[in-house]
Amino acid sequence: MTTISKVRYSRRSLLKTGGAALAASALPAPMVWGQETKDITLRQFGTGVSNLNEVAQKVKEDLGFTLEMTALDSDSVTQRAATQPDSFDIADIEYWICKKVWPTGNLQAMDVSKIRRYDQIVGIFKDGKLTPESEIAQGTAPHTVGFIPEPGATSFADEQTNWMTLIPTIYNADTLGIRPDLIGRPINNWSELLNPEFAGKASILDISSIGIMDMAMVCESMGEIQYGDKGNMTREEIDATFAIFTEAKRAGQFRAFWKTFDESVNLMASGEVVIQSMWSPAITAVKSRGIPCVYQPLEEGYRSWGGGIGLSKSLSGMELDAAYEYINWYLDGWVGGFLMRQGYYSAVPETSKDYMTENEWGYWFEGKEATGEITNPFGDVLAQAGEVRDGGSFEERMGSVACWNAVMDENQYMVRKWNEFIAA
Repeated sequence: MTTISKVRYSRRSLLKTGGAALAASALPAPMVWGQETKDITLRQFGTGVSNLNEVAQKVKEDLGFTLEMTALDSDSVTQRAATQPDSFDIADIEYWICKKVWPTGNLQAMDVSKIRRYDQIVGIFKDGKLTPESEIAQGTAPHTVGFIPEPGATSFADEQTNWMTLIPTIYNADTLGIRPDLIGRPINNWSELLNPEFAGKASILDISSIGIMDMAMVCESMGEIQYGDKGNMTREEIDATFAIFTEAKRAGQFRAFWKTFDESVNLMASGEVVIQSMWSPAITAVKSRGIPCVYQPLEEGYRSWGGGIGLSKSLSGMELDAAYEYINWYLDGWVGGFLMRQGYYSAVPETSKDYMTENEWGYWFEGKEATGEITNPFGDVLAQAGEVRDGGSFEERMGSVACWNAVMDENQYMVRKWNEFIAA
């Protein structure tokens, strides 16, 4: 197991908020652990999105035990969770991955009564709705794979129960990233990804369960395909989707197909690509270099994703107690504030407010104009006073989700067609 490399870390940059340190000190203290706690090591793996050394350092400081982290790409995360249950204690995975992993029996059901802030978790993860009036988006919405009827069950429950598959932690509304300085005109639709104007300067991510949803958003936007359910396509819909993208690929539309965060950042920062699938912190990473980059709101809405913490079936005793305390600590706000400064959302967003300045909370969550500089957790400046977040407030962004990353009934067929597309 390799631990991910350390990134720049400054306690000052994390707590340089006006009242954040005082507010944090006023929060309820986590459970007090005995001397033996220092001997506990929990092995966690997941994608680089949330497997961050800063989190492990803060766990050691606040809870006393060691969190050993490994960052992998999405496909490797799926394979490890499904085939190597003894190699980890904590799986930090996305909900579409949970749909593949849960039936293997490698994770254990999580007792909702042990989650202190369960009642504060946003409704998206409980019944699929941001508000009572919200429509449930297509795809593998988190609530559809979030509960099971009882411990030991390998199928999912249709409603909330006392047993969760994952405790939700992080999520976002994804869209296309663009270089406005190199494009020079408004971009309002997903269909622009295949606009011949950007031939050789477009990119899509090479992760099939995510990329197929971006493709579907593009094809619907073009008016070429009207899906019954983008998140559960028929073979005919899959074929039609790949036919459109394969034709575009052969015509030279794509500069590259990326798998990792760094690849997407470098493609955009270099100007080799001007429009592509992107993740929120990749946008902020480009902007932190002083390069114009926008996470463009689009008329058809967002493709969303959510992740959570799952526990190995073999975790028990004091280590299991430590894992639950880690989860409760995770939802208490420090991690949420850290992640929200990169553009993500916390499953219990109001606790993050205690670890952010009024300016940061207003910008990242409420969609307000910044009243001063906005920085990421490492102190890099992302926005100036007067600027607003791309897409606006939490309600505006998460209220415009059209679909979630998905694992469909025809997943094996889709993956085969995806591989043929990449090789074409």
